[in-house]
Amino acid sequence: MMNKLTLEGLDVRGQRVLVRVDYNVPLRNGVISDDSRIRASLPTLEKLRSGGARVVLMSHLGRPKGEPRPEYSLEPVAQRLAELVGEEIRFVNDCVGPGPLDASEKLEDGDVLLLENLRFHPEEEANDPGFSKQLAQIGDLYVNDAFGAAHRAHASTVGVTRYFRRSAAGLLMEAELLHLGLALHEPERPFVAILGGAKISGKIEVIENLLPRVDRILIGGGMTYTFFRAQGREIGESLVEADRVDVAKDVLGKAKATEIVLPVDSVVSTSADGSETFETVEGQDVPEGTMGVDIGPRTRELFAAKLADARTVVWNGPMGVFEVDAFAEGTTAVARAVAEVTKRGGTTVVGGGDSVAAIAKTGLGKDGFTHVSTGGGAFLEFLEGKELPGVAALSEQA
Repeated sequence: MMNKLTLEGLDVRGQRVLVRVDYNVPLRNGVISDDSRIRASLPTLEKLRSGGARVVLMSHLGRPKGEPRPEYSLEPVAQRLAELVGEEIRFVNDCVGPGPLDASEKLEDGDVLLLENLRFHPEEEANDPGFSKQLAQIGDLYVNDAFGAAHRAHASTVGVTRYFRRSAAGLLMEAELLHLGLALHEPERPFVAILGGAKISGKIEVIENLLPRVDRILIGGGMTYTFFRAQGREIGESLVEADRVDVAKDVLGKAKATEIVLPVDSVVSTSADGSETFETVEGQDVPEGTMGVDIGPRTRELFAAKLADARTVVWNGPMGVFEVDAFAEGTTAVARAVAEVTKRGGTTVVGGGDSVAAIAKTGLGKDGFTHVSTGGGAFLEFLEGKELPGVAALSEQA
């Protein structure tokens, strides 16, 4: 990332700057329930405006399947953005064609225009060259600030860059790649990874890439029980991926210098929705007829102890069914332990939609962590060691 062009290398005054942002926010009946992704774009937006740029924003929202659908319009986002910046945000009801082009040419220095949902056109996800060229006509310079979409080779993230002489990373993109890059490639040690969530299948490549890099991996969440099955444990009705048991066994066998820490007790219930009674069971066997829904109190203490001397922490995935209050204690305890690492001067990076939602539920806030990523799939692919197409397409620094 240090070799990629950033905003510092652009002279934006009087230029139309086409900015790919990630405004894929939760929206229902025209109401935005979480505007954190909009807020995350504000530093880049303000830097461009203060530099005299004429800003044209583009984003996707939801999965409209290549056709205009009112419930996926970005117009409510334009309204919320206007409230946040305290200025008018112009909006146009398409993202290519005469309307957007004309609107962009009427912008003055410091003005902001938001285009309609990119995914109203199937050509966006197909990375269509003609569509990419049409998007490029709306700007003089290109900036990608959408880390959450950087793992997608779409027209607005990759194709469009072919029609610009210079394509730069926005401040959010720069911060994401800087924090993740330093954590993976120049970590202070001990370096601890925490992996949770429902399934092991989406984390295999992550685990394999982290094994030679980290000192410890703490495993919680539903994926725990695939590892327990690989060890020959009884898991009751717990979530298990039968076709991944051998993979889990292989991972455990590969862990030589890296310590893999599994739960030593579990909160179990006959139902994952909190409607039935629950209890804590010692050890790594789950009673017949019950399922694991959270890590137990001894595991919370164990994980906190394993984080006590950590200098770098990367966390993805909750420790249980955190959406249910009764099963959120494990995730909350881990969040607090990670926040303690931050307080001691360590580096803590948290990513993935569920992890970010879990942090919000704990009430700790993003200030308790060095960096809270806006990316889900992009965050995981970065941890897997994959090249992100949206980053690779950016210009190199001179």
